[in-house]
Amino acid sequence: MASSLPPTFRKYVVHTLSTDFNKATRLETLKTADVLASIPPTHVVIKHHYWAINASDINYTAGRYDPTKKPPFDTGFEAVGEIVAVGSAVKGYKVGQPVAVASYGAFTEIQVIDYRMVIPVPSLRPDFLPLLVSGLTSYLALKHQGQMTTGETVLVTAAAGGAGQIAVQLAKRAGNHVIGTCSSDAKAEMLKKLGCDRVINYKTENVKQVIRKHYPRGVDIVYESVGGQMLQDCVSCLGQKGRLIVIGSISNYASSESNPEDTKGDGKKKVFATGFGEDAVSTVALLNKSATVAGFFFPHYAKEYPAALRDLFKFVDEKTLTPVVDMVDFEGITSIPDAIHYLHSGKNMGKVVVPLIRSDKQKSHL
Repeated sequence: MASSLPPTFRKYVVHTLSTDFNKATRLETLKTADVLASIPPTHVVIKHHYWAINASDINYTAGRYDPTKKPPFDTGFEAVGEIVAVGSAVKGYKVGQPVAVASYGAFTEIQVIDYRMVIPVPSLRPDFLPLLVSGLTSYLALKHQGQMTTGETVLVTAAAGGAGQIAVQLAKRAGNHVIGTCSSDAKAEMLKKLGCDRVINYKTENVKQVIRKHYPRGVDIVYESVGGQMLQDCVSCLGQKGRLIVIGSISNYASSESNPEDTKGDGKKKVFATGFGEDAVSTVALLNKSATVAGFFFPHYAKEYPAALRDLFKFVDEKTLTPVVDMVDFEGITSIPDAIHYLHSGKNMGKVVVPLIRSDKQKSHL
């Protein structure tokens, strides 16, 4: 296998902290032989075939998850590939085996990683990627912060995105009434196919008005990833003992960095402790409904990944969960910056994935 690898490979390295991926990173070239010559005993070497894009990729390039981490550092969260070499102490993995990774440093053509952080997958397929960060986030957030049961009304914002589409299907699978918000008629059609009972195109309908008219008792669970005005509308739509889960705030990601208009009333620049921007929630609105707002941060649930992932794979095998990928016309590692821009433009339907080599069959959404 090593003889069939290219003499060099490329990876994205963060050199400047920024939410602008192009500004933050450089695509560096390394020698394959150097990597293969010094494999740590407990590590494997993976040649990636597919990379997944996350809205939070630009939070990581901005240094927002670990303020103590200084450039240069590798970036990217998810990929699927094949093992091309193994360290002397590696157990249970072999050359040629298809695997996935869900850890920092995935935006590389060849990755060296501890085998205990590798996830076995049945084959080299892009539709396993929505089950990793997005799928696990949806599964664990709805289970723990949402305390989802059955017979409830669940509202999912950005429902046609990588995480939203999984949350919709999990909520429906559990026997709930599911409402999804999106930004186009095409996305609305996709969500109906995935089981949404009511789709709200927020470009043509007012989310708060629709919920108050058709769901006067409010909703039981909100799976929220947009932030800003959408978050405020969702808080107001909670029913008694409703639970709102904050899994992200994509509307704040790119806009909260070095914005000259982002100032306090005294003209001084706002400083956010997390660097993400912030949304205020009325405690009175929560008190009056005995409602709760809970955050969900993916790394805090690492111990539960294996069991949750087994369930997600089982749901796919049972055909009660259909991961949707969106590859448009991306191809190769150099497409990653365009794919990140595409996701933040709001055009994607499903999980944005960049293939090493694209075939014509990989264009469709669903």
